[in-house]
Amino acid sequence: MKESIPQEIIAKRIYLIRGMKVMLSTHLAEMYEVQVKVMIQAIKRNINRFPEDFMFQLTWDEVKSLRSQFVTLKKGKHIKYLPYAFTEQGIAMLSSVLNSERAIQVNIAIMRAFVKLRSILSSQKELVSKLNELERKLEKHDTEIGAIFEAIRQLMIPPEKSKRRIGFQSD
Repeated sequence: MKESIPQEIIAKRIYLIRGMKVMLSTHLAEMYEVQVKVMIQAIKRNINRFPEDFMFQLTWDEVKSLRSQFVTLKKGKHIKYLPYAFTEQGIAMLSSVLNSERAIQVNIAIMRAFVKLRSILSSQKELVSKLNELERKLEKHDTEIGAIFEAIRQLMIPPEKSKRRIGFQSD
């Protein structure tokens, strides 16, 4: 089965809001090829499937913040209703509410995009960890190399000549 939406497009529509990776109802409805209003009605009929960690409504401040990051509406248009944000689990739940072949196809594509995003983030964390370890080793080596240079400098200082008196010395 061919994916209906390229993962790159889906990845661009995943946002970090309230510390969670989410997608907006407007984008999801567009992907599912349904009206936002129809999708929200289906969700409200099955609201028990969508606890707050699956779906939440944005505040006006969050919407303003998102609009400043990217333009979502044509010039002169305004949103009338606050959009909803869906976490990965909420999106998975949407496939059971929007029971269509399109919803299944889109959900598969979205789940794959979330998995790919997690994989990328995980590899970045590993890279950061390895860089930190390398930095610690270099700091240790710098200290050791500094000690070696100090020892070499000490060896390069000519020894002091002893001022021994010539002749008989009495105790």
